[in-house]
Amino acid sequence: MTVKSNRALSTPFQLLSAVAVAVLIPACALPDSAMQNDAGASRLNQGNGVLDALGGSSVRRAESSGNRPLYNGAASMNVPTSSSSINDIACLFAGMDGGGAANVRGSSAWAGHQQRMNRLWATHLSLHREPLMSWAGAEIGDVQGANTLFYPFSGPDFLFASAICPGAETYVLCGLEPAEPLPRLGDLSQAEIESGLNGLHNSVSTIMTSSYFITTEMKSDLVATRFRGVLPVILAFMARTGHSVDSVDTVRLDSAGNVTLAGSSGNTGLMIRCHSSLGRPKRIFYFRQDLSNGSGSGPLLSYVSRMGRVPAFTKSASYLMHDGGFSSIRDFMLRHSSVIVQDPSGVPYREFARQGWDLWLYGNHRGTLSLFPNGQQPDLTAAYSSGRHPVKPLGFGIGYLMNPPITCLMVGRPRRGPDLTPAMSR
Repeated sequence: MTVKSNRALSTPFQLLSAVAVAVLIPACALPDSAMQNDAGASRLNQGNGVLDALGGSSVRRAESSGNRPLYNGAASMNVPTSSSSINDIACLFAGMDGGGAANVRGSSAWAGHQQRMNRLWATHLSLHREPLMSWAGAEIGDVQGANTLFYPFSGPDFLFASAICPGAETYVLCGLEPAEPLPRLGDLSQAEIESGLNGLHNSVSTIMTSSYFITTEMKSDLVATRFRGVLPVILAFMARTGHSVDSVDTVRLDSAGNVTLAGSSGNTGLMIRCHSSLGRPKRIFYFRQDLSNGSGSGPLLSYVSRMGRVPAFTKSASYLMHDGGFSSIRDFMLRHSSVIVQDPSGVPYREFARQGWDLWLYGNHRGTLSLFPNGQQPDLTAAYSSGRHPVKPLGFGIGYLMNPPITCLMVGRPRRGPDLTPAMSR
């Protein structure tokens, strides 16, 4: 298989990439019809069509009969039920202009937060987002236009998810960090506002400049202030990437892998509906999930498998799948993905060869950080010069190896054509 055949898959989507990069400022005023609340609507029936967005192939807005409120997840997270107010909060966390929260926007800390976030965004655009989307448009355009993206070990990283797959309607993210309620912004003291904005900046600064979260720092940053958990980070990233937030709800997975509305209890994740700068409706799922063997990740993997073969993306995954304790998620990705785009910290090179996948290699590989002794992969280093796989240069850094001359991206595809029929049960 040649480099040309991989690029041939991407040609129809190059325009999408260029447009998505160019339009980045969200509209902070949205329709008045937002997700509503109702303690009685605690479970979704995927077969009755009430909320096709949870399990179906297209995103639709849920509606109740008789104009009654439908969901209570927004209230449990202290999220406004007015979509324009939700989007104002996202813009606030992102350091962007908007309405509402006068006590925060009028605080002495706000101007500094806005300036810091503007600088971070400019850095992220030039170092990461623009070159990554340009590369993806030329090399993996089918991934850019895919309907769904599975991103294990992502944490709240909607930034890179939306760059690698801007055309998706559904993103499935997961990590160990909790989703906690927002504070009541009007009740915050000036000291709480300042510490909250500083903590939010600290939480996002590493990934926006270096393309990865530092797990230990993020854990402390996401619990140290009143802006706790992953929701402020995801909302900030959505606003900065040109998405207007429509609604937020809390969700969990039942034992069969069905998404259910968690309401005020049982929350293990979030469902955020939004629309892109081009008006396309989207939904982002974030699940708090340990992916190690025996950790109870079966419901999440059942949910993802029900979507059929979809693209998977992973980076900065701490080389966990190189360890036998994470063999289940590693094997799941190889069995169920239509394509895997990753840096070397994801599925080990040897497993692609063992499973008979075709690989395209980008950049270079000379080992990894000494922090990860089990991730050196001399076989991957040798593969770059063996002629076994197509190899192309990479002009930007990604993941732990930020220096372009030693950075590495891998694109793997099953050798046999993927079965695109959704798995009904596994």
